[in-house]
Amino acid sequence: MKNETLCPRLRIRIIFGDEEMIGPGKAELLERIDRCGSIAGAGREMDMSYKRAWQLIGTLNAMFKEPLVDSTRGGPGGGGAVLTDLGREVLGLYRAFESDARNAGAARISAMQALLRDIPEER
Repeated sequence: MKNETLCPRLRIRIIFGDEEMIGPGKAELLERIDRCGSIAGAGREMDMSYKRAWQLIGTLNAMFKEPLVDSTRGGPGGGGAVLTDLGREVLGLYRAFESDARNAGAARISAMQALLRDIPEER
């Protein structure tokens, strides 16, 4: 594979404290909850356990002034989850920050990529 065909990616985690952070996994979980209307469903799409998905949402909800996800319990009518206005705002800010970082660092990433050695095709 030639260097030109490699596609460098940034994976940004913003750390606010020991347990308070948001990164690509939590952002993707928020996006999937928004799309499918369920924390469990979003977790399944990501091959994440039900418990882990709920833990991550619990952490996010506790981090901010207001919850990012509003959920209703299951039962005969089924449960569900939606992003709150703050959830949409936080997700939008995170994605905008990713875009800003990608754009600001594009020249340096290209320069670094040009310094990579070629990787044989058969590898």
